[in-house]
Amino acid sequence: MKKYIIYIGILAVGLVLGWVLFGNSSNKETGHDHNEVAETNQMWTCSMHPQIMKSEPGNCPICGMELIPASSGADGLLADQFKLTENAMALANVQTSIVGNGKANSNAIKLSGKIVENEESNAVQVSYFSGRIERLNVSFTGEEIRKGQLLATIYSPELYAAQQELLTASSLKESQPALYKAVRNKLKLWKLSENQINKIETSGKVLENFPVYATVSGTVSEKLVEQGESIKQGQPLLKIANLNTVWANFDVYENQIDLFKKGQEVSITTNAYPNKEFKGKVSFIDPSLNTRTRTVKLRVVLNNSKNNFKPGMFVEGEIDGVSSSKGEVLSIPSTAILWTGERSVVYIKTNPNEPVFEMREIRLGNPIGENYEVLSGLENGDEIVTNGTFTIDAAAQLQGKKSMMNKKGGKTSTGHEGHLGMEASTSESKEHSKINERIKVSVKFQEQLKSVYENYINLKDALVNDDSKIATEAAASVVKSLEKIDMKLLSDHNAHNHWMLLQRQIKTAANLIATETGIKQQRKDFEQLSSHLISAVESFGINEKVYRQFCPMADDNNGSYWLSKEEKVLNPYFGKAMHNCGNVTSIIE
Repeated sequence: MKKYIIYIGILAVGLVLGWVLFGNSSNKETGHDHNEVAETNQMWTCSMHPQIMKSEPGNCPICGMELIPASSGADGLLADQFKLTENAMALANVQTSIVGNGKANSNAIKLSGKIVENEESNAVQVSYFSGRIERLNVSFTGEEIRKGQLLATIYSPELYAAQQELLTASSLKESQPALYKAVRNKLKLWKLSENQINKIETSGKVLENFPVYATVSGTVSEKLVEQGESIKQGQPLLKIANLNTVWANFDVYENQIDLFKKGQEVSITTNAYPNKEFKGKVSFIDPSLNTRTRTVKLRVVLNNSKNNFKPGMFVEGEIDGVSSSKGEVLSIPSTAILWTGERSVVYIKTNPNEPVFEMREIRLGNPIGENYEVLSGLENGDEIVTNGTFTIDAAAQLQGKKSMMNKKGGKTSTGHEGHLGMEASTSESKEHSKINERIKVSVKFQEQLKSVYENYINLKDALVNDDSKIATEAAASVVKSLEKIDMKLLSDHNAHNHWMLLQRQIKTAANLIATETGIKQQRKDFEQLSSHLISAVESFGINEKVYRQFCPMADDNNGSYWLSKEEKVLNPYFGKAMHNCGNVTSIIE
């Protein structure tokens, strides 16, 4: 009996020890399994293409970027809000600005402006005698030159003859001093120095190629001649800008003119240097009112010895100690606005500390320089996207949020589906074309706009075929057809203002393409041209079916659009290297 009791005791102890040892191990293993499940549930996405979802890390099938862990949710975001990653923000160069063209506080007024060259410091280097440029020592626009620097050597038959006259008159200077003096003065009129004239006279040698020296220091803003070209006396050779000082030009509303005067101190800020503030003083207030925009120009001269400011840069100015009881008007840069027919939209950053965005419809007033007056939809202090707007809009479409072409939200065809082996549904394409809202204009205006579009198609085809020369000619034709459009056909005030801005933007981009010799830069400018012409065709129509196409790999994987007459994709951004890269995103009818 005792023997059985001992066996039962040993068995009980064994069970207890087994539970202690293996029970804990089992729990540990179970816990480990849960972690594995959690890791298995982790999804991976692309910062630039959030529709990509993978169960394991790797590279994006669209752009090749390394996938990042997908967010587990969108807690805290409203239905129309969406979020971008910091990486996507940086790649798209997204920039924002605080809205506020009125009072920042009760004793300050904010103004929006732009940096331009100081015209008082600009100069034109001319030739003081006719001839042929044997050698041009200025290689490129933007080159720094110093006063007295050799710019070119010119062969001049008339200068050659004048030097021979000097040698002849030099031998007769005792008997005919008046003739000798007249010949020397003639050479001085051609900007030859006393030393140069004396050197010719003492050496007895006539120079065939004569040097041209810089009369000022500065930066070459434009080359007006090329080596080997024949020139006339007084013909400009170079435009030279001295950027040690620049102008900040601001637009002041008619009802605010009496608040400003010369000598007022202005605090200048810019997105390029968000933590810096620059000081300047009002140096000029235009005495003439722009009757179209009802504004006057206010100018501030800024010290630019450190080359902080670049012509074309947007700036904001704030004048303290100024208060007004008059109604304030908001204005925003035209780069912030997306148009689709009668709708104008912007993207606001809803959280100052996070990249959270939301589309907002606004109502615009008159254009004011590079800005637009905002009648409703925004308030002082709102933060809006001013650069990278199309990228933000593409992200909104991908995430099914309200966007420029989809005011109700929901998934739309983005142009990536072809790369992913998927086809956009017919219903989505139809919905796209329904969303386009059209500004009513005459058929004649549409016909004239169609002429611009036809020349644009020739340009697009030239880029598809890698033909830079034909692209140059086609771009010049775009400009010519633009100039033939009759503005009197636009009787509606909003249509007129909208077209005025688009026309200027299209013309600028087309002119750049027409003057470029390299196809790489032509394609870069073609992105801007396409963006503005797409807005024009969507807004006004040309009574023809137009295919809006998209390549996600263009513009360094930021993606770019273009217009086509046919559904078949022929890519102008890569040409023969990637002929069929892209997809149709919508049809404009």
